[in-house]
Amino acid sequence: MNKTIQTVESAAAGSAFLIEDVYPSIDGGRFAVKRIAGERVEVWADIYRDGDAVISAALIWRGEQDREWRSEPMTPDGNDRWSGAFTPQEPGQYVYAIEAWTDEFATWSHGIARKQRTGADVSLDAIEGAGLLTKAHGGRQDAAAVIIRQCEDYLQSGDVAPLLSAELGKAMAESQSRPDLTRSPPFPLIVDRDKARFGACYQMMPRSQSRIPGRHGTLRDCIARVPDLAAMGFDVLYLTPVHPIGRTRRKGRNNAPVATDREPGSPYAIGSADGGHDALHPELGTIEDFRALVATCLEYGLELALDFAVQCSPDHPWLTQHPEWFKWRPDRSVRTADGPYSDIVIPDFASVDRVGLWNAFRDAMLFWIDHGVTIFAIDNHDTAPLPFWDWLIGDIRRRHPGVILFSKTFAKPKLMKGLAKLGFAQSFTYFPWRTTKWELEQYLGELTRYPERDFYRPNLFVNTPDLLPYHLQSGETWMFKSRVALAATLSSSFGIYSGFELLEHEAVPGREEYLDSEKYQIRQRDWDKPGNIKAYIAALNGIRKDNAALQQTANLRFLGIEDGETIAFAKEAADSTNTVLAVIALSRHVREFWLPLGGLTIDAGGERCHVAALENLLTGEQSRIEWGGIRLRIDPDRDPALLFRCLA
Repeated sequence: MNKTIQTVESAAAGSAFLIEDVYPSIDGGRFAVKRIAGERVEVWADIYRDGDAVISAALIWRGEQDREWRSEPMTPDGNDRWSGAFTPQEPGQYVYAIEAWTDEFATWSHGIARKQRTGADVSLDAIEGAGLLTKAHGGRQDAAAVIIRQCEDYLQSGDVAPLLSAELGKAMAESQSRPDLTRSPPFPLIVDRDKARFGACYQMMPRSQSRIPGRHGTLRDCIARVPDLAAMGFDVLYLTPVHPIGRTRRKGRNNAPVATDREPGSPYAIGSADGGHDALHPELGTIEDFRALVATCLEYGLELALDFAVQCSPDHPWLTQHPEWFKWRPDRSVRTADGPYSDIVIPDFASVDRVGLWNAFRDAMLFWIDHGVTIFAIDNHDTAPLPFWDWLIGDIRRRHPGVILFSKTFAKPKLMKGLAKLGFAQSFTYFPWRTTKWELEQYLGELTRYPERDFYRPNLFVNTPDLLPYHLQSGETWMFKSRVALAATLSSSFGIYSGFELLEHEAVPGREEYLDSEKYQIRQRDWDKPGNIKAYIAALNGIRKDNAALQQTANLRFLGIEDGETIAFAKEAADSTNTVLAVIALSRHVREFWLPLGGLTIDAGGERCHVAALENLLTGEQSRIEWGGIRLRIDPDRDPALLFRCLA
């Protein structure tokens, strides 16, 4: 095994301290930990050195672009484990590190105290301690005054007592030199605003918002829908691409390979003679209409999210303006995507002018940020390399720390986690395919354990324009309610694609895809169609907003319940002031069961105690806990979810 040869000089100059097992850190500090602005960042580490010298340690932190470090003390928790915390108040990119040093004066104080207890002569030790005072520097003025006063008292009286005062020890701790100060490597930290942790998304296809059959919807039609979305409790309006759509190889109804002249094509085939990624599809309206939509959303408490796809149609202006950004076949035709995606072209992210291409996509995103978009849902990550996403996320964060980038890919598990490590603030999950009790418990357990909970924020979408899960294809009301209740309570961020609230469930036979998908055609709907579950979704969102426990995902605990078709879990707020219990049916039949709560405790005035009662969050009815649990009844046809506030 190769080992670097170490000289005496290099060994002697090495650090006296070992700083190990730092938490939180992702892959040893290679990737950033994620937190929310105003949230305490608690840090632990093993810090030790040889001998019995007294150690001091500090947690230092700063904004990535700042020069000055801020410092917070760390305290020992036993067995060389130290802890500290700091609280960044603004979104942005930060770094933190740990410093350790020998507190020479405290080491001297401890040594002389031991000698005094044995009755030994400490006169020489006192002289050595006074000598340490003369080397003090750099402290505050009041600390310097304490050092001078205590030194004079010792010199005048010859009594060691002034040198052992707690006041002097504190003054020397900040004023003495630190010749063996050791600093750990820096660890990156991403701080997002609260929307990255908590929100409810409603995704829609803008062109399908008109109420007039056969008419292409506009942004003004989208504006008309905002009050309805706000009434359902959504706080993010998420639009599919709004850009001009290409005509070459345009797809027809149900992804037919050839479209008729009247068919609108897929909005994901971006670009035509009318413009590219920084242009609006003409039939949607004008940029002034877009600004009006942003303003209306803000008026009703919603933010605007936009799909951002790094792909082009063969008609995108870039193909003629920058042919070097694309791959061309021997017959001089552009290389299109394979199979069902032949209406799009994938740019060559390794082209000779990759800098120009990368900057062009970044500039398109900046264009929409300037027009009020605050959240981007990134589509089709596999069309671009990981270094591109790493660069784009970092560049946008530095310019606009409040902008949220959402990874909406169903890729392989490690790739999904890798993208989250690169900095995406939220990520899609496999929730649509987790239907049984053990699957849900295992998967959410995975996402809320360490280290995943420090970098992966799950957004549980129940359906998407591309995905109609098999369990929804029966169209049963209880199933739609069960799935949205699971999504809204298991995670603090969830979303639906328009039509879910109307129980839309017609599928392509044998596939998890919508029949007559509006990806390839314009649809009109009666948004108040009888049988809709809009009121149910509104009630769920109201409960989420009233209970801090449901506004986070990490503090999740599954409860043991013998019924294999019912799942039960508790969530506790970060500040422990609110705990919610959810019991949700996973099948349709009525059931009664015993829910044990013996091991569940909640905060009561700073002390932990067992749950004494449950308050139904829909009815307000309270039930006492007896014999460590409660008997419950669920009728899924009425409501597949029981939600309770835990009371002490």
